This record gives sequence, C-alpha cells and structure tokens, in this order.
Amino acid sequence: MRFSLPFPGFAGRRGERAPFADLLVFAGGLAVFYGVITLARRWLAPFAPGPEISLSPRALPLYAAYSLLRMALAYLLSLAFALPYGYLAATRPRLERFMIPVLDILQAIPVLSFLPGVVLAMVALFPSREIGVELASIVLIFTGQVWNLAFSFYASVKSIPRDLFETARIYRFGSWQRFTRLLLPYAAIGLVWNSMMSVAGGWFFLMACEMFVLGSRDFRLPGLGSYLQTAANAGDLAHIFWGLLALVAVIVLLDALVWRPLLAWSERFKVEQVEGGAPPRSGVLEVLRGSALLTWLQRRVVAPLDGRLLSWFAARSVRAVGPPGPGAAGRWAARALATVALGLVLYALLQTGLLLAGLTKAELLTIALGTCATFVRVLLALLLGLAWTVPVGVRIGLSPRLARVAQPIAQVAASVPATALFPVVVVALASRPGGMNLAAVLLMLLGTQWYILFNVIAGAMAIPADIKEVGRVYRFRRRDRWRFVLLPGIFPSLVTGLVTAAGPPTPGSSGCCSGPPCPWPGPWWCSTVSSGGACTRSRRRGLPSRADLEHPHCPAAASACSRRSMRRRSFLRLRSASGSAVA
Repeated sequence: MRFSLPFPGFAGRRGERAPFADLLVFAGGLAVFYGVITLARRWLAPFAPGPEISLSPRALPLYAAYSLLRMALAYLLSLAFALPYGYLAATRPRLERFMIPVLDILQAIPVLSFLPGVVLAMVALFPSREIGVELASIVLIFTGQVWNLAFSFYASVKSIPRDLFETARIYRFGSWQRFTRLLLPYAAIGLVWNSMMSVAGGWFFLMACEMFVLGSRDFRLPGLGSYLQTAANAGDLAHIFWGLLALVAVIVLLDALVWRPLLAWSERFKVEQVEGGAPPRSGVLEVLRGSALLTWLQRRVVAPLDGRLLSWFAARSVRAVGPPGPGAAGRWAARALATVALGLVLYALLQTGLLLAGLTKAELLTIALGTCATFVRVLLALLLGLAWTVPVGVRIGLSPRLARVAQPIAQVAASVPATALFPVVVVALASRPGGMNLAAVLLMLLGTQWYILFNVIAGAMAIPADIKEVGRVYRFRRRDRWRFVLLPGIFPSLVTGLVTAAGPPTPGSSGCCSGPPCPWPGPWWCSTVSSGGACTRSRRRGLPSRADLEHPHCPAAASACSRRSMRRRSFLRLRSASGSAVA
C-alpha cells in the first residue's frame, strides 16, 4: 500500500498531450467558476415565490447545471459531515455505542420528513433572498446522501489492519498525516462507490427537493426536478421524455468525467503484496495526468499547503508511545453531548409512552401486527436483494471490462424513484392473491438493492490480488473459492450495504398516507384507520376515475400525503393522456 497524499494523484509528468490537456482543464475550471458565479447571483436575488418553470427543451441545459451544482454542494457537505463522523465513531468506542444507532435512526427517516422544518428554518434565516430556498434544497439533498457515506467510511476505518495503525504509531504520524496517509487511502475504493450511490440517491429525491408546497406558500427552484414535476403535473409525455433524457445524459457524463477517473485513480490504494491484473483505465485520467497546469498546481500550491498542515498538526500532536486520547476539554464535551443525548432519549420515550397510553388494546395489537408485517417485508426485500446483488456485484467487481458497461447502467437505475413505479406495480399485482404484499416487497426492493450492489462491487474490487492468487494456486473449486476468498473478502462491504439498505425501505413501507378517515365516501386509492395508522387495502380494485381525480383530498391527511398523491395524480394523467382506460 502506498502511503501517499491522495489529493494530487491526478497530476503527472507533462506528455505529448499536455497543451490539449491544459486547455481542457482550463475550460473545465472556467465552466465551474462561471456556474458558481451564476448560482451565487441567483442566491442573492430577491425572493420570488412560485417562479414559472419553462417546459421548453432549450431550458434543460441551464436547469441541469442548476441541479448539478446543488448536487455537488450537497455532496461536499455530506463528505464534510461523513468523514469526521465516521472517524469519531470508528476510533472512539464510547462514542461509537451512541453514534452508530443515531446514524441508523437518521437514515431511516424519509427525506420528506425533514422538509417542513428545513424549509421554514432556512426561509426564516433569509426571508428576502433566494438563498434560503436554495439552502433548503441543498440540505434536503444532503439528507439523502450523507448516511451512506458515513457508514462507508466508518466501516473502512474499522477494517484497517492493526499492523498499519502500529506502523503509523511507530513513525509518529500526526492526526493530519494519519488521516491523509492511512485512513483516506484505505477507504478510497469504498468511498468512491458509495459516493456513486449517494449521488444517485440525490437524483432519486430531486423532484421533492426542488419543488415543494407548505400550506399556501409555493417553493420551487429551476432545475431538472422541478422540470420533471411540472411536466408530470401537466401530463406532458413529450417533455417528461426530454427531462428524463437530460437526467440520463447528466448521469452518464458524471460517470465518464468524474466516477470512472476516480475509480481508476483509487486502484493505487489497494492493499496487496503482488501486482494484480490490468487496472481500470480512464482516458480522462490520462488527460489530467498529462496536464502541466495540474502539475504546477500540485508543486506550487498543494504540496506546500500539505507541508504546512503537516507541520502545524505535528506541533500540536502529543508525542507519546500510546495512542493519543482526548484531553480534558474533549472529555467534558463528550460528557455534555452524552447528557444532552440522554435527555433527548428520555423525552422521546416519555412522549411515546403518553401517545401509547391513549390507545386501546385493539389499536396496540394492530400496531404490533403492523410492525411485525413491516419487518417481514423488509427482511424479504433484503433477502431478495442479496440473492442477485452478491453474485452480480462480485462479477462486476472482478471484471474491469464489465464494470465499464454496468457502472452507468446501475447509476441510472438507482436514480429512478421507486414511487414512480408505484402505480404500475400495484395495478399489475393487485388482482393476484397476496398481490399487495408482493407489491410492497418489490417496491422496497427497488430502494434497497442498489445499496447492496454498490457495496458488493466495492468489496470485490478491494480484494487483494495475492488473495485471489492463493485461490488459483490451490486450485479452489467454485464453492471453495466463494467460501474462502470471495465471501470473506466482501463481507465488511456487504455488512455496510445491508445496514444502509435496511434504512430506505422502513419509511417507505407505509402504503401512501395516514390520518383520520376521510369523510368523503367515494372510492379512493386507500383508506385509513381511525387511529392514524398506515393505509389499509384499497376500497376497490383498479385506479380512481376521472371524477375521483377532481375531488379534493381529506384536509386532515393532505399534509401527510400531498407529495405521494401528486405522483399518483401525475401517473393517472399520463395514462389518460396516452389513451389508456382508467377504471
């Protein structure tokens, strides 16, 4: 393993393509600078509620740039949170017992549950500027990206061999040197693949994060998400196609310009004793390595800055034989944090007890049975995901040629919201015995399988070449190869994928909405129980009629299911526009 600073790894010697490479680097930097300036100008503009979203295809490049910049800022914010959080949880056993359960709970909370508080808080901070709504959108995208990255970095740090930590301790690595020479390189492959999944999760929730309504206030931002939502509300199939085409184009370009070069670059950090097969290659990475401009920046800016940081952290580090521990201020801060957390937990338990005390035995039994049913559905979704993602992920991870083809396809598939397929799956399975349960499991599977797949691919790519060589030398049969080489090699990544995959289906397991029964007696997609629980089966099979679509929602349940009912209305309008018969 190379103990080298990972950041300037793109720069290399100036080759024959240096002028062309410098031109591309300069053009890319200029485009990013212009995009940031344009977005900042929009942020500082006066707040205008409910701006008009143009459905012209000519507006798609600008909308795609807006969405891409929001996604990039949310991703950087996610990294800034995930790296220190995962590091503290992995290196502080006392904090680990508290931080990991909290992280697991937070990832199970739907993005839309953060929407009212985040939007109102940001708008209250900046009431007269667009920056409030922009920051709210970025924070909402952040809540769909960050948890996967935090779990990935935590699992990578926990799986670092002890002898590497001993080497860092013997050479008296400071905190910055240990972070940049040991932790980040070891976690590089897992972070890159989980970054793909996190960004795909951001595209997954893009429609909800760029266009939302709170009460009578309409908050929307120009972008791909609002474009698709506006076109869906209008039932415009042509413009929906253009919006999806733009979304797929952005994902494919990101794969070619960002993720593929990062994967090829991260191969240098594999821990192996012998040279493996042909590593992944990227033409973009070769161009960047031939750039004299990046080489100059590495020598004149990055290397001196890294040296100063090393010196500063080395001067502040504790020169002791044992591992550095938290000081008095750190211990008091940890105790204060634990006290606050304990108080919040006790308050939540008290409120839960008060809520449960007002329910009857029949209602408590209904909640218990519903919880068990949800657990069984989530477990079935995870098992179905394991059944195909483990063999497919290992195959992709061990074959760079196959990875080049499957990588963008998996990113596009992971970016399609499961709720977009909700009506299709339900209509196809509702008339079959147990169809609604099967539909629920399949919809959960659409949100869980990609977390497992991306982590299995990362684990398979990180298996050292010498371990695979042992299997070939001893002529392991396929069963023994899986038992002694592949499954142990991907196991840490597989556990991370299962933990992150168990979060998304839990909030999505509810049928559609909750609340008291609607006084309107007409047929509708779902009916609710009086206790405010999850939806039960539909009152009649089939989809609502055109007259049903014009009837308003129950006011008590409107705030809880407005977003999902909007998606159902959009689907039904699309079917009507395409000439399909609606029941």
